[in-house]
Amino acid sequence: MIQPILLLGYGNPSRGDDAVGPLLLEAIAEQIDPTQIELITDFQLQIEHALDMQDRQLVLFIDASVACETGFSFTELQPTKDNSYSTHAISPASVLDVYQTVTKQPPPASFLLTIHAQQFELGSGLSDVTAQHFKSACEFALQLLKHPQLNAWRVLATK
Repeated sequence: MIQPILLLGYGNPSRGDDAVGPLLLEAIAEQIDPTQIELITDFQLQIEHALDMQDRQLVLFIDASVACETGFSFTELQPTKDNSYSTHAISPASVLDVYQTVTKQPPPASFLLTIHAQQFELGSGLSDVTAQHFKSACEFALQLLKHPQLNAWRVLATK
C-alpha cells in the first residue's frame, strides 16, 4: 500500500551540512505514522524519484541550501523544466515536471523545506549554526505532519 505522504530527504551525509535532508528524516522517523508517511533518502534527486510520487497526496522535499537566508524556508513547488536534465541530479521542481510529463497528470501537491547550510567539507559534521537551524526545521516538519492537509501547508508556505 502506498502511503499518502512522501518525505524525500536528500544530501550527502559525508559532507557536513549537506546531510540535513537525510538527518531530518532520521530524526523524525520514530515520531511518524508509517501507515501514512513514507520516508526516502538519497544523495541527490534523479528523474526516477518522479515514480515515487505516484498516488501521493502530499510530497515534501528536504535539502540543505546556501541560498536560504533564514534558518529554514518552506515553499510550495510548481513543475518547472530546467537545464538539470543533463546532469546526474535535478531540482525538485524538475522532478515534478518529469512526473507531469510521464503520467500526463498534474503532480501531487509538493513543497520544499530548505535548511540554511554553510559547511560542505568531506568528513565534517554539521556546523554549529546549521545544527541550530536543523533543530528548528525538525520541529517545523513534525508540526506539518500533525496537520497533513494541503490548505494547512499552504498557509505556512512562503510565497
